[in-house]
Amino acid sequence: MTDREKALQLLKKHVKNEKMIIHSLSAEAVMKGLARRLGRDEHKWGLAGLLHDIDVEITEADPARHALQAEGLLKELDLDEDILDAIRMHNEEATGQERNTEFQHALAAGETITGLIYATTLVYPDKKINSIKYKSVLKRMKQPAFAASVKRDHILECEAIGIPMEEFVQISVDAMCEIDTQIGL
Repeated sequence: MTDREKALQLLKKHVKNEKMIIHSLSAEAVMKGLARRLGRDEHKWGLAGLLHDIDVEITEADPARHALQAEGLLKELDLDEDILDAIRMHNEEATGQERNTEFQHALAAGETITGLIYATTLVYPDKKINSIKYKSVLKRMKQPAFAASVKRDHILECEAIGIPMEEFVQISVDAMCEIDTQIGL
């Protein structure tokens, strides 16, 4: 069994909500796309995307606790410290610290954009991710009432890793299109 298969198995052990599994798979795909663009380790960045919300059900998504229990759940995978750090820091509120590394900013932006892309897909007549254009996502980014729970300031952290918003959205849409059948879009 590969590291990725073990990681997915562990995620499914702790996360039962199918929408959260879809979100995690989407975040994995986006993180791999970002890693390719930035010349980083796709496997490592993908694992961070896949596992970033492993404690969401245990912590009941409480912003004061979410991401802090993830490390304990992930011990058996023997992940690199920078993966654990990015997972911890994707929820700054729980740590009381600000994100300051490329990996941290990438995970925060990458996992957040998935919600906006998913919501944009669902308003298209065919509800197929392959039909959406990055400009539609950008347009909805500017509409705070659309997918109101999506933290747009986190998405804007793409600029902290040197990727302009338009390119970031395109990379993210393309990455999620690669796994359309896995995420039901």
